Amino acid sequence: MVNGTITSEPGFFPSLDAEFVGTGNDYIHHDPNGKLMRLNAHAVAKEKTSGAFVYVNYQGVVDITPELKLVLEGSPDAKTTDFGGSFVEMHFETGDDKLKELELGVFVGAGRFRVETGKPVVVEYKVSRVSRGGD
Repeated sequence: MVNGTITSEPGFFPSLDAEFVGTGNDYIHHDPNGKLMRLNAHAVAKEKTSGAFVYVNYQGVVDITPELKLVLEGSPDAKTTDFGGSFVEMHFETGDDKLKELELGVFVGAGRFRVETGKPVVVEYKVSRVSRGGD
């Protein structure tokens, strides 16, 4: 993980608009059958407005579909994958009081691999906070 952003949807509290800084790490290993990848990623992001730092960790699983194999192999036939083949749970830690509530949430996300000609492949997640259902 060498770059990227975390941007809240409008109206989400606490709002976060941050860029990854430094070099994060992501440990990826394949199941013996080659059908799944296991993820364990760590990074630090810096909030653009306040300068606050947020440690981000996510763990998850990726289904290695025939479409994703094309992406991972760098095939010229590779196309952006649909959301739903990659799932993560995400955790945040920060010393910033305004963002501290992020530590109390349970966050899950669905990902995809975005392919654009002439650009590196981007892994993109739509992340949601789990909330209590209605009574």
